[in-house]
Amino acid sequence: MKYYLGIDTGTTSVSIAAVNESREIIESITVNHEAFIPGDFPESRVQNPAKILSIVMAGLDSLTQKYGTPSAIGLTGQMHGILYLDSRGEPVSPLYTWQDSSANIPVSGKSSLDILRSHGLKCSSGYGVGTHFYLQRAGKIPSDAVRLSTISDYIAMKLCGNDCPVLSAEMAAGLGCFDGRERRFMFDRLESAGVDVSYLPETVRGYKVVGETEAGVPVVCSMGDNQASFMGSVDDPENTLLVNIGTGSQVSFMTRNFVDVSGDIELRPYGEAYILAGSALCGGRAYAMLEGFYREIAGRSCYDVMSRHAEGFLNSCGLSQAWDVDTRFNGTRSNPEITGSITGITADNFTPGAFTVGVMRGILTELHGMYQEMARLTGRRASVIVGSGNGLRKNEIMRRIAGEIFGLEVRLSKYQEEAARGCAMCAANVAGR
Repeated sequence: MKYYLGIDTGTTSVSIAAVNESREIIESITVNHEAFIPGDFPESRVQNPAKILSIVMAGLDSLTQKYGTPSAIGLTGQMHGILYLDSRGEPVSPLYTWQDSSANIPVSGKSSLDILRSHGLKCSSGYGVGTHFYLQRAGKIPSDAVRLSTISDYIAMKLCGNDCPVLSAEMAAGLGCFDGRERRFMFDRLESAGVDVSYLPETVRGYKVVGETEAGVPVVCSMGDNQASFMGSVDDPENTLLVNIGTGSQVSFMTRNFVDVSGDIELRPYGEAYILAGSALCGGRAYAMLEGFYREIAGRSCYDVMSRHAEGFLNSCGLSQAWDVDTRFNGTRSNPEITGSITGITADNFTPGAFTVGVMRGILTELHGMYQEMARLTGRRASVIVGSGNGLRKNEIMRRIAGEIFGLEVRLSKYQEEAARGCAMCAANVAGR
C-alpha cells in the first residue's frame, strides 16, 4: 500500500500520521514527549531535542513495521523555537521554544527586541532571531555552534543523514525579521542591528526534498505548523476561514497576493501563496481560567456545569444579554500592556451563565475582529468556518456562539491530527511516487 507519513513535533507532544493516497489518515500516533528541562534563567523555556528525536524515531519505526516503507515523509512543528548545531549537525544547545522570553531581557540597558524594532525589524518574544540575538549579546551561544535550526528541520536533517538544515520560507518566517515579499531574512537590517547572521540557516522559497532516508524515502522540508494545520483541515482554501481554539486561539485565511499587515495580523508564506494569521495570546486559555475560578469555589471540575448554565442562559436570554468580557488577559502581540475587563453586568444578568457565555463571546470577538481586518485587506470574505482544537471540538456552545458572531456555518475538521495530516499531504504533493 502506498502511503505517506507526516510528523508534527509540537510543544508538548509528537504526532505522526500515516496518510493514504486518498489523503485519509489510516493511523496516527501521539505521544507526550515531556521534553522540558530546567533553563539557565527564569525567562528560558527549553527542551531536550534528543528526547524529541528519539520519540519521533520510535514512532516512525512502529508505523513502518506495520505498513512498510512510506513513499515520502513530511514534517511540521513548533515554528518559532531554535536550537544550535555544530559542524556535524549535532545539537550543542537545548531547544529554546516559542515560550522563551529571553529576547525581552535587557542587556546593557536594552532588550534584543527593542534593538531589532528600532531598526524596523518585526520580531516577537519567543521568535528565534530575537532569542538568538539575546544569546549572542549575553555570550551564551555555545562555542562549537555553527548554525541554528528549528526542531522539525533538525529532525528532517537527521532522517536524511545531512549535517546542515534547510528551511522552507514558512519556517524561516516564523523566526522573525523575514521579508515575506522577497522570502528571505532581512540580512542588511539584521547586520545593522548587530545580529550575527552567519548562524541563520539556508532557506528555500517553497517546499523542497532535502534528502532521502537510508531506505530511499524522500524527506520534504518542514511546513509551518499553522500552514500544515490549514492544509490538513481545509478542503476549500479559497473560501474557508480556519478557527482554532485550544489553549491558544487563532484565525487563518488564505490569500494568493502579498498584502501589507500591521498590528496583530501576520502574513505567513504558504507554498507560493500566503496565510493571514491572527493569534490571541490568551484565547482558549481564558475558558480554562474561568473553570479554574469555579473549581476553586466548588472543589471539583466544573466544565459540565458551566456548559449547562451557558446553554440555559443562551436559550432563555440570548447572546446579547451576556456579560461583556474582554479576554485579552495576556495583552496582545502589538500591545502587551492591554488587560482584560468585564462590563455589562446588571441585576438581571448577574448569573454564572451570563459570565460563562460572556467569556466565550470575548474569545470569539477578539478572533472576529482579526477576521474583519483580513477581509478588509483581501477584499474577500469566507463562506464557511472550519473549526479545530478542543475548545471548539468539545464545546457545542462555543461552536454555536462562533456561528452567531461570524454569521457563518461552523464545520469541525475531520481529523484531530490536522498538522500531521497536512505535512503528509504536502510530502505526497511534492515527492509522492
